[in-house]
Amino acid sequence: MPEHDSWFSILPGLKAMDHNLQGLIVQVFGKSWVAHATPSLQHVYSGLLVLLMVVVGVILSRSAARRAENPAIPDEKLTVRNFFEIVTEAVLGMMTDVMGREKAREFLPLVGSLAFFIFFSNILGLIPGLQPATGSLNTTLGPALIVFLMTHVYGVRKHGIAYFKHFLGPVWWLAWLMLPIELISHIARPMSLSLRLLGNIFGDHSAVTMFYLLVPLVVPLPIMLLGVLVAVVQTLVFCLLSTVYISMAVEEHEHEEGHQAHSPAAAH
Repeated sequence: MPEHDSWFSILPGLKAMDHNLQGLIVQVFGKSWVAHATPSLQHVYSGLLVLLMVVVGVILSRSAARRAENPAIPDEKLTVRNFFEIVTEAVLGMMTDVMGREKAREFLPLVGSLAFFIFFSNILGLIPGLQPATGSLNTTLGPALIVFLMTHVYGVRKHGIAYFKHFLGPVWWLAWLMLPIELISHIARPMSLSLRLLGNIFGDHSAVTMFYLLVPLVVPLPIMLLGVLVAVVQTLVFCLLSTVYISMAVEEHEHEEGHQAHSPAAAH
């Protein structure tokens, strides 16, 4: 992995700090322990991250306790709760435009969870010392496969085994042609979702890192603001495509049944 793939590699004094800390570990535990251990600084950073999560959890729990008396009254300023409510409403509104209010509320738990996971994974790359989780195919492929699997689960749950009829096309004598086309198009969906997200986030993170290496002060700020926009847009694109795929799965046979019901043969 290149040295500047992470913000860690461009922090002043990092290498000296890591070398000194590893030297201390060698003196205490011996070389064999260090050879089989992960990089020493990662333990320190992991501990700090856990401590930060505990502090945030305590703050949120106290805030929730204070608001327990009037839970329906919104906060006067932007808080963590308000932020999550705004994002949830935005995702729900986008889904409503695609599949209607009733279906949007039904599938909001899945798409909304993906929205928060992808957004926070994207935004991590703008924090010094961290890499975006979605800058790896291992991460982006996971949500894409979940969408791919749940799309067909919802389709089968809605229409039963008849869901798979649309893979054969509108008429039986075209099944030999339509089946491979449909299979390829469905298999391409998780590839498209994962690679699109990976490419945009990896490119944005690389651009921010390069500008920081050239001019560490002030100049990277506009690129970081652009990175926030990229993180938001890519989250919306992923959720929008996921909503479209789910909507097609649960509505496709309804259109076919409606078409058959209004056909001349059905009338007789």
